[in-house]
Amino acid sequence: MIKGLLGILTILSFFAPLSVSGADKLIGIHSSRVMSQSMPWIAQEAGLFKKYDLDFQLVYLVSSGLVTAALLGGDAEMTLTGGVGNVRGYLQGATDLVFIGSVKNFMTQTIVAGGAIKKPEDLKGKKIAVTRIGSNSHYFTIQALRRVNLEPGRDFTFLQTGGDPESLTALVSGGIEVACLTAPNDAQAIAQGFHYVVYGPDLKIPYTAASFVARRSVIAKRPQVIAHFMRAMAEAAKILHTDREFVYKVLGKQLRLTDRRVLDAGYNSEIQALEPRLAIKMESLQAILDEVAQTDARAKKIKPKELVDTRYLDEMEKSGFFDQLWAKK
Repeated sequence: MIKGLLGILTILSFFAPLSVSGADKLIGIHSSRVMSQSMPWIAQEAGLFKKYDLDFQLVYLVSSGLVTAALLGGDAEMTLTGGVGNVRGYLQGATDLVFIGSVKNFMTQTIVAGGAIKKPEDLKGKKIAVTRIGSNSHYFTIQALRRVNLEPGRDFTFLQTGGDPESLTALVSGGIEVACLTAPNDAQAIAQGFHYVVYGPDLKIPYTAASFVARRSVIAKRPQVIAHFMRAMAEAAKILHTDREFVYKVLGKQLRLTDRRVLDAGYNSEIQALEPRLAIKMESLQAILDEVAQTDARAKKIKPKELVDTRYLDEMEKSGFFDQLWAKK
């Protein structure tokens, strides 16, 4: 079923570069059309895949759970997604899954509304739009509202929209009152007259929100290919942090977003949370384990380091690659 679904989605990929003779083919999946998952877009636009002799294809498949299933099913060899689907998969016996780099280690979602809904307490009895149950937006909403003693089911409920752009569309059209959004979608909502009820970047809730996840068996078979991909992502991260105009060009192309005020607002809030050297934070993985442990006791026996392979990050540090990259103007 996953293979059939992914076959359809492959046709709808955001980019499918022409095959380069002799280049190593690699298929990746990402789970959200947001800035924190934009590095493959940036790498494609900057020619980094060609530089590293990669014929890379990126597919969009909403929610980390579906991405994890597709990765385990052999439909892709690399993913960029939230951590919870991979953690749950690992606990269920899929120990081939491994985190090899991270883009964002705490949550930056926001809860946006209009009208008389002004503060978190006003969300009692409301239906809140999230991308999917089990997604980053779902997790963020639960964690943020627990701080004001609101619990899902008892005090509020969820509406699944399928993605951030869909949540924004539903909010703007009046189909929903409240939505959990990620940059730059939240900035688009603010520009259209809505306001923040909860501003996530201020809360700094630890969570492996956007990470590169692969399979240990794939790394064993194709270590150099994965190494080249991670170097391309490291260079894309440098561009993301240092070349705002290039990033805006990419986001404009991929998200059809050209409003400079929206781009500025989204970039300014999100860039502070993104890892310049793709570091994986153990406390962020532990936060997911702690949450999952409430319904799956197996999570209490797992240490974050069991889920991680830092060989590529370590090599880029020890070889001086990161230092040379960031020394360039």
